[in-house]
Amino acid sequence: MSTPVRTRQTRGPRGGVLPRLLAGLEPAGGEPVGLGEHLARWGSLDLGRLRGGLVDELEAGGLVGHGGAWFPVATKWRSVGARRLRRPVVVANGAEGEPASMKDALLLARLPHLVLDGATSAAVALGATRVVAYVPAGLVPGVQRAVAARRHHGLDPVEIEVVDAPDAFLAGQESAVVSALDGRHDAVPSFVGLQPVRERGVGGRPTLVQNVETLAHVALIARLGAPWFRSLGTDRAPGTMLLTVTGRSEEPTVVEAPLGAPLRDVLGLSSGTASEYRGALLGGYGGGWVSMSTLLELDLTETSARHRRSSLGAGVVALLPRSVCPLAEMARVVRYMEQQGAGQCGPCVHGLGALAEAAEALAFRPRSPGASVERIRELCALVEGRGACRHPDGVARFVLSACSVFGDEVATHLRHGPCQMTGARGFLPLPASRSARTRVRELRAW
Repeated sequence: MSTPVRTRQTRGPRGGVLPRLLAGLEPAGGEPVGLGEHLARWGSLDLGRLRGGLVDELEAGGLVGHGGAWFPVATKWRSVGARRLRRPVVVANGAEGEPASMKDALLLARLPHLVLDGATSAAVALGATRVVAYVPAGLVPGVQRAVAARRHHGLDPVEIEVVDAPDAFLAGQESAVVSALDGRHDAVPSFVGLQPVRERGVGGRPTLVQNVETLAHVALIARLGAPWFRSLGTDRAPGTMLLTVTGRSEEPTVVEAPLGAPLRDVLGLSSGTASEYRGALLGGYGGGWVSMSTLLELDLTETSARHRRSSLGAGVVALLPRSVCPLAEMARVVRYMEQQGAGQCGPCVHGLGALAEAAEALAFRPRSPGASVERIRELCALVEGRGACRHPDGVARFVLSACSVFGDEVATHLRHGPCQMTGARGFLPLPASRSARTRVRELRAW
């Protein structure tokens, strides 16, 4: 895994020290941290202590999920543990279908034992009899080697299975994970209103599906306790989080930062350097755009982002350079998201296709009859809150926030036609898809 990391040594106001999750990693990449090095740094897990009070420790620490939902971890675990008719299943969810995020892949590739410790901690605390590491195919061999090393040393009381996660945007959604592990569908979400995964998940058993970054935090809290975890961050947003930052350097970089820190400090931005960018995307392709002036005022908390109608989501910050057309980027992403829909409901099957057409018209054919912000708003209103899952809602938020933040660029396109930058190479990361590349070439030629 060659993703660069930023691991600047800092000390928080209450004595906490960074880095935590990324401790010991070389900035430019390197080999995975082996089991011996991992145990030398963090020590062994006390399995007896985990059985008695780990859930209470997580609650005292204030840990929330870092996969995008920001739900309290202790509450989620208690709801799984309360279903005692059948023993639970624990899934370490490393699918990371969000193309702009690289943090989970980095953890699995370079710090697998931290993630696996978290999964084992959950299994012991909840009395689970099955543990699954659900990871992208390219990372399976490395995780399997880590599991084999742990088996040799007898570290995990429950054997950890390693299962391929499909390469799809929705593959990490909770109910999609269950569908994939049960072999029912191509990792697509279940319809809203069905029995929650925490009550009836894999094989009909109560199931904890937990993001791998969250489990890495669990592994450290299990060793060092809630007061240690709270020594960084704020009272309402304790601890740290990993961010995948695109646009601040030549390639995307994973950064660990204390929650509650000013985003301008985390990103190393001043008013002068911020002027080099058109805007910032927070949370990924289901998140929302903010202006650079807004970004400079934000704290690194989900609450702060939501007040600006955005989200930290899975920890994505993409800064859009002035050399890129934001409307062309919007159109590329919306077409990709339309192709990644589950195809289970009208908003996905018809609404996102129409929305992609409208976004492409605004970016590439602004003088055509279908090119208007009003049309985009109408379509967003038709898909929001009506899907079988929240995929259409995320796309609508992405599009509406882009039209708001980049209002000047919209007016320029409508008045003068496509800007010269619509022909530039795409900036926001998308999986290499021949159909998507061909579509963009056709639109630029049109």
